[in-house]
Amino acid sequence: MKRNIQIEALNQIPLEKQQIELVERKCLGHPDSIADGIAESISRALCKTYLDHFGVVLHHNTDQGEVVAGESCPKFGGGKMIRPIYILLDGRATKQFDGVTLPTDAVAVEAAHEYLHSILPELNLQRDVIIDSRLGTGSTDLRDVFKPKTGKVPRANDTSFGVGHAPFSDVETIIRNSAGYIDTKLRKKYPAIGQDIKIMGLRNGNTITLTVACAIVDKYCADIKEYQEYMVLLNEEITKVAKKSTSRKVIVEVNTADDIKNKSVFLTVTGTSAEMGDDGSVGRGNRCNGLITPNRPMSMEATSGKNPINHIGKIYNLLSTQIAQETVKEVSGVEEMYVRLLSQIGKPIDQPLMASIQVLPKKGTTLKEINGEVLEIVDKNLANVTSITEKVIRGELKTF
Repeated sequence: MKRNIQIEALNQIPLEKQQIELVERKCLGHPDSIADGIAESISRALCKTYLDHFGVVLHHNTDQGEVVAGESCPKFGGGKMIRPIYILLDGRATKQFDGVTLPTDAVAVEAAHEYLHSILPELNLQRDVIIDSRLGTGSTDLRDVFKPKTGKVPRANDTSFGVGHAPFSDVETIIRNSAGYIDTKLRKKYPAIGQDIKIMGLRNGNTITLTVACAIVDKYCADIKEYQEYMVLLNEEITKVAKKSTSRKVIVEVNTADDIKNKSVFLTVTGTSAEMGDDGSVGRGNRCNGLITPNRPMSMEATSGKNPINHIGKIYNLLSTQIAQETVKEVSGVEEMYVRLLSQIGKPIDQPLMASIQVLPKKGTTLKEINGEVLEIVDKNLANVTSITEKVIRGELKTF
């Protein structure tokens, strides 16, 4: 069956030539990202459990969840937690199948503990966090839509849409690279750098300002002087990373709310503001490309925790991003590309109600010249939509 793919040329100012651009990332230890990471880890754990027991992934959605801040007393050289962080796990899961009862809540709690341990090593899981699993079961109609059928493309669980864009701008690239550098390299050398980091990027013409909020772990920081030294270090290191991705002027400002004189600074016991100052919710942070991009079309769907079989809020957001990135890489003459995929509940996910493709051709290129190549890539990706499911289950795709 021919797919409903509509390709149109955009007539607008390319983002890199617009005066103002805003980009944000909430890193792994931000309470919203903690909620996203837990939700996705539970979904993957449930997928593995279902596959181990029955050879198929059963209906579930764990894209609901709350992180409620605890209370702490940080101090230079080492403080303490006073009241534990409370984490509510809710959503839906299949708890019985073919006469077998599955320990879905136990699986969820274990997955949450393992994920927290992997990203917040300073958090005492036995004392400083309470995990409360309240997974329910799905509605009958949605479970019926989900029913696995051998050789059949899954049917959409909802009438919804996913969006994606490419290529990344200078600011988007800088923020992604800065976060990755801190998480994979800098923190290993300087464990005082906490996991709760938010990077807000503003490009005003050819000046990029990065406002960074970074938690410092108290037991690795002796005093206010050493704290200030970490601020200088972060500024220098992030500036170096940024300079690799742009020729524009870059200004980095770290922990601008600090009151050094009164020693009121972003100091934590565990590396996250969830220990006291901030709550978190699934879907309130980064989109599936790891960014929050108000200059671009975005979906408000939470990608993390949704089942990877037929939940459009997950599959179409990931697929749209993949289509846009692949097209920009393979088709010369594309300045920018935006993808919007719209499903219709109960219909095969490889046959969207609409695949809307918007292309901003580079100067000297017409849409007619590249239309065929773009169409081929979009159609191929839709035909192979179930590969998204496989990549998600293997943990090859990030959702926040």
